[in-house]
Amino acid sequence: MQIRRAKPEEADTLTSIAHAAKRHWGYSESWIEHWKHDLTITPEFIISNETFVAAVGEEIVGCCAIVLNDSGAELEHMWIKPERMRAGVGRTLLLHAKDRAAKLKVSALELSADPNAEGFYQRMGATRIGEVRSEIEGQPRVLPRMRIEL
Repeated sequence: MQIRRAKPEEADTLTSIAHAAKRHWGYSESWIEHWKHDLTITPEFIISNETFVAAVGEEIVGCCAIVLNDSGAELEHMWIKPERMRAGVGRTLLLHAKDRAAKLKVSALELSADPNAEGFYQRMGATRIGEVRSEIEGQPRVLPRMRIEL
């Protein structure tokens, strides 16, 4: 498996992986549609942020991005192809992101995790620092807010 910078022309592939990964957790199509904007990775996003892909040969099997902001950095768009989940792709991508963020002199990565992925992030050293609350179709939703010290 190789980790490399994403290319702007790979935006549609990364967006497809994001949609497939979200569907893997059993969310309804109406929720996926509600999240369409949040699940879309644009060429501009790839150009403007430290965006990485995990590739096995020519196949892209996952991605993640480091988004620098005034308070540090956010880990965004961490998506793994469902058939590659639990095979070390997420771990390899996250270790790469942590290394890259440290080289950028960032002291921590923060993220809002899907509840289904909270355990993964905890195993990777993240701690819960809060919650992000929202509502979809009248159903409350709570996302763990997490921080990974570098």
